[in-house]
Amino acid sequence: MKLKIVCFILLLSPLMIFAQECNYDLKGRVVDFHDKTPLAEASVFISQIGRSTVTDEQGNFEFMGLCKGTYQVQASHSECQTLFLEVEISGDTFKEILLEHHRLELEEVQVIGSTLLSKTNTAQEAFLQREQLERFSGGSLGDALKSIAGVSSLNTGANIVKPAIHGLNGSRVLIFNDGVRMQDMEWGDEHAPNVDVNSANSVTVIKGAGALKYGGDAIGGVILLEQMNVPVKDSLYGSTLLTGMLNGRGGSATTELNRVFHNGYYVKGQGSFRRLGDREAPDYVLSNTGIRETGLSLQAGLKKFEWGWDVRYAFYNAEIAILRASHIGNVDDLIRSINSGEPEIIRPFTYDLQNPRQEVTHHLGKARFYKRFRGLGRWNVQYDYQNNRRFEYDVRRGERDDTPSIDLELQTHTLTSDFTLDAKENYELQFGLLGRYQDNFANPATGVRRLIPDYEKYDLGAFVTGEYRIGNSWTLEAGARYDFNRIDAQKFYRVSRWEERGYESDFADLIVEDLGTQYLTNPVFDYHNISASAGAAYSSDNGYNMRFNYALSQRAPNPSELFSDGLHHSAARIELGDLRIRKETSHKFSLTSGKTFKNWGYTVEPYANFIQDFILLEPTGVEFTLRGAFPVWGFRQTDARLLGVDLSAFLIPAEHWRTDHAFSLVKGLDTENDIPLINIPSAQFKNQITFVQPEWHDFEIALESQYVFRQNEVPENIVVFSPEQQQEVVLEINTPPEAYHLLNLSSSMSFPVGGRTALTGSLAVNNLLDNSFRDYLNRQRFFADDLGRNIVLQLKLTY
Repeated sequence: MKLKIVCFILLLSPLMIFAQECNYDLKGRVVDFHDKTPLAEASVFISQIGRSTVTDEQGNFEFMGLCKGTYQVQASHSECQTLFLEVEISGDTFKEILLEHHRLELEEVQVIGSTLLSKTNTAQEAFLQREQLERFSGGSLGDALKSIAGVSSLNTGANIVKPAIHGLNGSRVLIFNDGVRMQDMEWGDEHAPNVDVNSANSVTVIKGAGALKYGGDAIGGVILLEQMNVPVKDSLYGSTLLTGMLNGRGGSATTELNRVFHNGYYVKGQGSFRRLGDREAPDYVLSNTGIRETGLSLQAGLKKFEWGWDVRYAFYNAEIAILRASHIGNVDDLIRSINSGEPEIIRPFTYDLQNPRQEVTHHLGKARFYKRFRGLGRWNVQYDYQNNRRFEYDVRRGERDDTPSIDLELQTHTLTSDFTLDAKENYELQFGLLGRYQDNFANPATGVRRLIPDYEKYDLGAFVTGEYRIGNSWTLEAGARYDFNRIDAQKFYRVSRWEERGYESDFADLIVEDLGTQYLTNPVFDYHNISASAGAAYSSDNGYNMRFNYALSQRAPNPSELFSDGLHHSAARIELGDLRIRKETSHKFSLTSGKTFKNWGYTVEPYANFIQDFILLEPTGVEFTLRGAFPVWGFRQTDARLLGVDLSAFLIPAEHWRTDHAFSLVKGLDTENDIPLINIPSAQFKNQITFVQPEWHDFEIALESQYVFRQNEVPENIVVFSPEQQQEVVLEINTPPEAYHLLNLSSSMSFPVGGRTALTGSLAVNNLLDNSFRDYLNRQRFFADDLGRNIVLQLKLTY
C-alpha cells in the first residue's frame, strides 16, 4: 500500500509543478543613482534561472514567466560598479535599479608613462600599485616612495627612512593610512612613519597642498595608503609573500586573507614580520644596524551601494638599532669620524639590537560610516584613535643602560565628516569638518632632561572644494580651508637657557612657578590658518594632457620647533626650539604637461614654491655638557624659495621591450640671506630597460641605472672649538659627499599551481657592482658608507 502511495505522488508531482503559477513578469528600469538618467545597454542577470537581458535606450528591461519567490538579480554597466540585489516576486513586479554611473567618469584615471593621476584634477600626483609595493616588502614605505620622480628621503641609516616630496619632509608631508592621518611624532629627523608597507594595496602621492580635504598644512604633499576595493560577491582570496635578503642576512614574511559574502559583509586579516641583522657596506659591517618589525591589521565592514560601514584596527611595532659609530661622545669624535672616512666602531655581524636604538609601538583604531542620498550625494563620518609610544635608548653606563633617554606617549582622537554633492553631471561640491584632540606625555623618569614637554593640542578644521567640467576637455577646480590649532604645554626651562634665549622680556607672563634654577612655564599658542587651491586641467583626444595648480597653505609650528631643549640622543646633537617661531605660509605653483603616443610618452612637471617664515633646523655651533661637547642644531625662520622639475618618459622600441626614464631636480634658497637651504636632495637620473615575455611564464627582467649628482649648493660649514686641539677648527658638517652611480637588476616569473593559485618568484640585486657611496640626505654619511650589494629573493603565493 505504501509503495502505491509513493508511486501515485511521483506521478502526480509533474502535474503539481506544472500547476504552480509561473506567469509573473518582472519589469524594470536601470537609471543613474544621482540624476535618474536612463542607462542603455546595461546587463541584468537572474542567477537562479540563468537568464539575462540588456536594457533599451530608455533603460527598460523585462523578464517574463517567473515563478513566485525571491530572486538574486545582478545589474552591471560598462561604466558602473556592479550591483547585487534581491527581488521578491509575488505578482507582476516593477523594479527601479540605481547604478552609480558618472562618478566613475569623474574619477577616471589618466596614465602618462608610469604616472597615474586620480585623486585631484589639477595637482601633480603619482601612484604605486600593489605589484610595485611588493618589491619593497622587505623594506619600508620610504624605500618604495623613492622610486617616484620628485620623491626622495631623509635617512638615518638603512632602516629609518622619512619621505620627502619636492625637498620637504616631516610635518610638511601628511601620511594617511586608510583614511587616517598618521600622528606618530613625525617632527623628528630620525622618526620614520609607523606604517607597514605590506598593509597597503596602493599608494598615491600628491605633490603639494592641492587636495584640501586632507589638510591645509601639506606644504610638501600628501601620501595616501589605501586598501583594496572589496568586490561585492561571495569570495575567499589571499596571498603570502616571503622575502629573503643577503645584506642583513634576514628577510620578511607577510600574509593576508579576505572573506567577502554575497550580502556585502566582509572581513580581512593581514600580518607581517621583518627581521634583519647588521647591514653591510662594501668594505665593512655597519655594526648595530638591525631591525625587528611586526605589523598586524584586522578589518570588517558592510559594503552596500546606498550605505555601509567599516571598522579597522592596525598594530605596528619596530625595534630599530642605530649605527653604533654614529653615537658620538663629543665634538672631537665627530671631527675624527668625518675626517677618517670609516666608522670608529666595526664589530662582527650580529642579530643583536643594542644601544643606541629605538622602539616604537603604534595602535590605530578606525570606525567609518557612509550613506548615499538619492539625487543628492554621499555623506561620510569617521572616528579614529591612535596611540603612539616611543622609546629612545642611549649608550649609558651601569643600571641605566635599559632605561630610555626619551619616553613619549602620544594619544590622538579625531572626528571627521564630509558631504559630497555629485548629483549633477558637470559639477561637484564637497565640504567637511574636522575635530581633533591630542595629548602628549613625556615620562620624567628617564634620568634625562625631557626634549619634548607635556602638551595638549586642539585642532578644528573646515573645508569646501568644487569642480566644474566644461565639455569633455576642461575641468576647473577650486577650494578653501580654515584650520584652528591650539597648543597648551607644560615645560621646565633652566633659568640660564631662558635668559640666553632672551625670553625674560618676551614671555615673562608664561612663568607659572620659579623653582630657583629653573622655571615651570605654561605656553599656550593659538594659530589661525587659511589655505586655498585653484587650478585647471585640459585633456585632448590625441593624448595630450595639461594641469595647472596654485596652492596657498599655512602650517602651524610643531612642538619640536617650539619647545625642543636638550640633547636628542638618537640624533647625537643638542636641539633648540624657539617660542618665537611663527606659522609658515606657502605659495606653490605647479604645472603638469604630457602626451602619450603609440609607442612613447612623456611628462614634464615644473614647480615653484615660495615659503614665508620657512622653519629650518641647522647646525649653529657646539655646546659643552657633562656628557661632553655636542653640536648644537637650532630652529630659525627665513623666507625660502624652492624651484624644481620632474621629468619622466617611456619608450617601447620593439615588441617585448620598454625603457623608462626619470629626472628630478630641486633647488632651495634662503632668499633673506641668499644662501642655499640645508637638506635639499641632489639631482638624479633614473633609467631602466625592461624585457617582458608573457609566453615564458610571464618572464620579466629589468636593469636600472641610477645616477645621483653631488649636491653643490649647501650652507657653509661651521667653526667650532676642539677641546683636544685647543683651537678653532672647521667642522665639515655641511660638506656633501661625491656623486655616485648604482646599477640594480631584477627579474620575475609566475607559475600556475592549480585552479586560481599561482606562485611568483623574483630575484633582485641592488647595488649590483657593490659600489661604495654616501648619500647627502643620509644622516649617517658622517660616520659610514651606505649599503653594499644586496641580493633579494621573493616568493609569492596567491590563492
